[in-house]
Amino acid sequence: MSVGYQVTSDHQLARLLQIGIVLEEVVEARAYHHHEELGEDTLDEEIRALLSHAAEESADHRERLEAVIDRLEVDSVPFEEIEALVEAQYGQTKPEDFDGVLYDQLCNEETAYKFYDDVIEAIEASDAQFSIDREELVATLSEIREEEAEGVEEVTRIMEDRE
Repeated sequence: MSVGYQVTSDHQLARLLQIGIVLEEVVEARAYHHHEELGEDTLDEEIRALLSHAAEESADHRERLEAVIDRLEVDSVPFEEIEALVEAQYGQTKPEDFDGVLYDQLCNEETAYKFYDDVIEAIEASDAQFSIDREELVATLSEIREEEAEGVEEVTRIMEDRE
């Protein structure tokens, strides 16, 4: 499923939001992976705080997306199907494919930001009637997108400070 098209139904919207949930799970899992792999001695306080914040923020985003899906009048898509879609489209790289924690975190934040940007664009381009309020939906997704943008800026600032 490409986000590049209009969202035409509650079912399609729910599926996109489930993709967002899986993306957030990926961000959270990678943050924990880096923290466990590198340990307290290797990571400085700034990086530990960044990873901790990323994991907490992803958990919050997942809960917000799940709350929206619960209000849609649809049966959920099995998560195994969604995970396969995310793996094929967004999960081609692994944490160890990056030179460092910051590059991996930047990639994750940018991917999430771009995903939410595409979903919002697809919703705004759609004439479909959803079973939830469109303005509230777009406001929720815009808030999440903005938090991802702040994450990109924070990682970029840390990277620039360390050059």
